[in-house]
Amino acid sequence: MSEEVCPKCGLPSELCVCEEIAKEDQNIKVYIENRAYGKPMTIVEGIDSKDISLDDLATELKTKCACGGTVKNGQIELQGEHKQKVKEILINKGFSEQSVVLGK
Repeated sequence: MSEEVCPKCGLPSELCVCEEIAKEDQNIKVYIENRAYGKPMTIVEGIDSKDISLDDLATELKTKCACGGTVKNGQIELQGEHKQKVKEILINKGFSEQSVVLGK
């Protein structure tokens, strides 16, 4: 009966708290940037990709915001203006409210 053990925290995989701890330590900035032809893009930056999967988070944000987007250079880019909605989603996912800052 061998259980997988997390190399970081030493707990069994199903009890691992590394991702929860990582969520509390993030400094996330969410802001709007105008792109080609004046189209707005919501940019989410400051999430450490070593601890949290940006691809999985981007997929969830795109689904809940009903928009397109991508992950580039350690940032999540979403088409359209979704600052407030993204902040609510991140807080519901376990990120602390103080760590999610809305910009411009």
